[in-house]
Amino acid sequence: MRYTQEEFLRQINENKGIIHKVTKMYMDNVLDQEDLFQEIVMQLWKAYPSFKGTSKFSTWMYRVALNTAIVFFKKDNRKVDKTSLNEQIDIADTSESTDKEEKLAYLYKAVQELNQIEKALIFLFLENQSHKEIAQNLGITEINARVKLNRTKEKLHQIIKNNGYEF
Repeated sequence: MRYTQEEFLRQINENKGIIHKVTKMYMDNVLDQEDLFQEIVMQLWKAYPSFKGTSKFSTWMYRVALNTAIVFFKKDNRKVDKTSLNEQIDIADTSESTDKEEKLAYLYKAVQELNQIEKALIFLFLENQSHKEIAQNLGITEINARVKLNRTKEKLHQIIKNNGYEF
């Protein structure tokens, strides 16, 4: 199957939300998120000729984006900064700032304390992926995906509780 640059750019534009979500899951600093975004797009472009079209583009994109984020995270040996929540989240104090945005910021902060695989599990779960789809994206069995996801949700719940994030 032959794909053009225009088709690739169209698909990236239609699915860029996936990349943004992955970058927020793996990096808490905006500059690091931008670097990771670029790295993911570059890896997608490099891998694009191997995309056979046997799955949806977005499914293939999930897998490449998550693998790239994990490698990027390991390669740069980034560590989670465990300083105060108030120092890490810059939420504008305006009437436009909603409760939902604050809760989302707390969730992303809590997710920063998870390991790379746990972040991928939570990301795919939040994307409403089934256990089967999660397993396929991560290259594990469906049962393993279910068990790991349940353990990760419990761990995330504990992190939220321990840090006093309000939900």
